Amino acid sequence: MTASPRLDLRDGNTMPQLGFGIWQVPSDTAAEVVESALRTGYRLIDGAHVYGNEKGLGEGLRRSGLPRDEVFVTTKVWNDEQGRDKARASVERSLETIGVDRLDLVLIHWPVPSRDLYVETWQAFIEMRDEGLMRSIGVSNFNADHLDRIVAETGEAPAVNQIELNPKMQQPALRAANARHGIVTQAWTPLGNARSFDATAIEAAAKRTGRSPAQVILRWHVQLGHSVIPRSVNPERQAENLAVFDFELTSDEMAAIESLDAGQRTGPDPDEFGLM
Repeated sequence: MTASPRLDLRDGNTMPQLGFGIWQVPSDTAAEVVESALRTGYRLIDGAHVYGNEKGLGEGLRRSGLPRDEVFVTTKVWNDEQGRDKARASVERSLETIGVDRLDLVLIHWPVPSRDLYVETWQAFIEMRDEGLMRSIGVSNFNADHLDRIVAETGEAPAVNQIELNPKMQQPALRAANARHGIVTQAWTPLGNARSFDATAIEAAAKRTGRSPAQVILRWHVQLGHSVIPRSVNPERQAENLAVFDFELTSDEMAAIESLDAGQRTGPDPDEFGLM
């Protein structure tokens, strides 16, 4: 079983560098998929209430037989539940639905600047963290100006900023902003929907290392220091995605992958995305 290294968070906690995402995992199979991932060796499960499968997340956690403190559980507060009272209700519902007494990380899912509630929501997160509802607090899809504002108005930076990040969408300026605040960058859609699997840089590294294109890309993330949350409902693919800690890419291979950046999103622009 492959074990993921852990990353230090700015609040003194740690998190597994490579975890398992459950976006688009059907609710009726989520327990089975989460149990499989945990038995494969994953120790971070990234969920969200809006995914509709938090009950399965909790059931899979219990079926795994692992002690609660061995699994890092993340959830998120959705766009229409921002604001102090709604955010608290969302977190309390997730605790009940998953069936845990404390979450390891809770993220603001999107900033939704058109509603102008993300600072108030962040303040509520600080309060709930201090009360013990979650160990760490962070954000998702926040741009540099959103980060600067919550830090300026509350005095506290997120532990994590989960952003779209893959070879076709590398966001170097935002990653630098995260680093400036001591924030861990976590990549969603880390494989970019396979858009770069056939790129010469990826194929060449895969050939040299004897690894798959997906493993090469996940290793690229790991060497950059990102946290990364791939997803697969296939147990063999789950194991393959986790097996990226026993080889390295060369500096030339890293540079070749860096050259693939085209600023191409697969998801929405955080400055424009609103309610859904």
